[in-house]
Formats: sequence, structure tokens, C-alpha cells
Amino acid sequence: MSNTTHPWPKLDYHYLKDTLATVHMWTQMIGKVRLKKMPWINHSWQVTLYVSSTGLTTGSIPYNGGVFQVDLDFIGHQLHISTSTGEKISSALGAETVAAFYHELTGNLKAAGIDVEIYAVPNEVDPAIPFADNQTPCTYNGDVMHNLWQALIRIHNVFTDFRAGFLGKCSPVHFFWGAFDLAVTRFSGRPAPKHPGGAPNMPDDVMQEAYSHEVSSCGFWPGSEAFPQPAFYSYCYPTPPDFGKQQVSPPEAFYSQEMGEYFLMYEMVQQAADPEEVLMQFLQTTYNAAAITGNWDKGLEGDLQGFKA
Repeated sequence: MSNTTHPWPKLDYHYLKDTLATVHMWTQMIGKVRLKKMPWINHSWQVTLYVSSTGLTTGSIPYNGGVFQVDLDFIGHQLHISTSTGEKISSALGAETVAAFYHELTGNLKAAGIDVEIYAVPNEVDPAIPFADNQTPCTYNGDVMHNLWQALIRIHNVFTDFRAGFLGKCSPVHFFWGAFDLAVTRFSGRPAPKHPGGAPNMPDDVMQEAYSHEVSSCGFWPGSEAFPQPAFYSYCYPTPPDFGKQQVSPPEAFYSQEMGEYFLMYEMVQQAADPEEVLMQFLQTTYNAAAITGNWDKGLEGDLQGFKA
């Protein structure tokens, strides 16, 4: 499974954090545009962004009988807006304030003929400063963001392989801009107990719809001041009492009682002789922990790769 011609990039949260904070707000604005114009899809799947060949994208958004798309390009370091009517508008990504980016984005959307008004306050962060009022100086280091995007590509590919081994309901591999994480989620098919909610600046009913059915979810998160290390995570909802007592791989993976999740530091994967295999071990064994303790149907797993022959 190893791909030695494309080594995994090193990620250092302390070097990454300032650019990360800036791009997080950009993705929130772009994600809210998609949220406003998409029909609601189960578990908020309509809000997500996707890893693309140039960065992060909304994918196609329905509008007035056509579609439009918004892209963050981490090769040319530009914001692109394109429509099915042929409009194309681009602007440079740089170290401007959040407010300046917000006004530029809304202006470019109008210039492209797209009429959209978003709820212009970030979610899942505290404090939640309205975009138009956020004059805090920002940092954007193109090399840093390119490096993180290259890591997201490699993670996306392993997550996609992992997703292919499940025959039941499963999410796309998608990027949630609220918490700034790349995730893929499997479903047992059974309803779950009502979720308590509690995420900062996130309506409880949205959280409850997202967790309306039993899940086993894994993802990648680049870190925060409270947890300053890029890491992979895996959790399930509801959480069976013995979930955190299961043996998982690789040996460096661990269970956090406080968070109720398994973790594996990105550095452990990046430095491995076969990063893809090590990450796949983590994904599969933590799913096994959820499936065994949650009594999931074994028939939900399967291998369809024979159809490629």
C-alpha cells in the first residue's frame, strides 16, 4: 500500500497555526455559501467541502437552473468562483483581515451573478466574531498551506480506500469547516439516542440530526492551542462502555477517557515506513472496536474490488 514516490509532508502545529486560523475562517464563509444554496441532506452532508486537485472545493452548488462552484486554490493561491453560465472570477489569497476576505468574497459572488446572503458568524469556535467585524490581522503562508493540503490529499486517499470496504450507509470523505477536519463516517443502520448537543455556536438540533443514527467516525484534525498536534481520531456514538478498552493498532494509538475517542498522532503515520498501511490499521481496528462493542452487523463490511477486474 506504500507510495514512496509521494512522501507524507511533515506538519508542525506551531508553524501551521497562524495560517490555519486564517484559512479556517475562509472555509467557514465558503461553506456557509454552500449551506445556504443546497437542500438539507442527512447529517449536514450538504455543508461540507472536498479535497480537490488544487485545494478545497465546494463542488457543484445548484443555482437558477445551473450550478456554481467556489474553490480555494493552494497551488496558485487564489480564490476561484466559476458558474455553468461561463462566469469565472478569481482573486489572490493573502494576509488580509477576515473582514476584507468576507467583503471580497461577497463582492465576487455578486459579480458572478450569484445572489446569496449567509449567516455571517462562524460556528464551532469561541469567540465567534462576525466576519464583517473581524479586523484582526491575519497570516497566510502559501508554503505552509500547500504542505497541509498535500497531507490532506494523502489522508483523503486512505480514507477513500477505507470507505470502499463498507457496504452499509457511509458518508463521503469530506471536510467539515466548523471544526476544520477531514472525516468519513459509517452507520450501523440503527437509530441512536438523542444527542445532548453542546458544541460552541452550533444549534443543538443540528447536532441531534447529525447524530440521529449510530455512527463510527474517523478523521484528521490539524490541532489547536489546547491540543497542539495534528492527529487522527476515531469515535462512535453512542459509546459502549467497553469501547475504549479494545486493543487497536498501531501500538502508538491510544484512547482518551476525557475525549471518549481513540487518537493517533499524525507524526507517527508520517514517519512510518508505510504510512498508508499504518493509518489503515488505525481506521480498521478502531472501527472494529465500535462494531464489536456496539454489536454491529458483520455483513456491513465487504470487498467490492473484484468488480474492477
